[in-house]
Amino acid sequence: QVQLVESGGGLVQAGGSLRLSCAASGRTFSSYAMGWFRQAPGAERKFVTAISRSGGSTYYADSVKGRFTISRDNAKNTVYLQMNSLKPEDTAVYYCAASVRYSGSYYERDYDYWGQGTQVTVSS
Repeated sequence: QVQLVESGGGLVQAGGSLRLSCAASGRTFSSYAMGWFRQAPGAERKFVTAISRSGGSTYYADSVKGRFTISRDNAKNTVYLQMNSLKPEDTAVYYCAASVRYSGSYYERDYDYWGQGTQVTVSS
């Protein structure tokens, strides 16, 4: 099993940046593909980005492509989400997730472990 803890959320003005971190417990972090999802108020949780076990492949939702960057440091058991040029529509709770079997999946059902989420609020 792995436990995931997100941090780095907060309030930022439109056009600003934030970096989210997701720290994983356990010694097998590199065996999990990782993803970030987000859930806006009153909406379903949606895929944002994912990264392969080695970090060599990344995947992005169209809505964040070119603005967000996912990365991971397997030595630190951490995955990051760098968010630039933030927009009010990026406001959501952001969740990181780990998948045992699937790399780059857009589907919640393919992820086995989830963090508790961190709030990101972008003001206009």
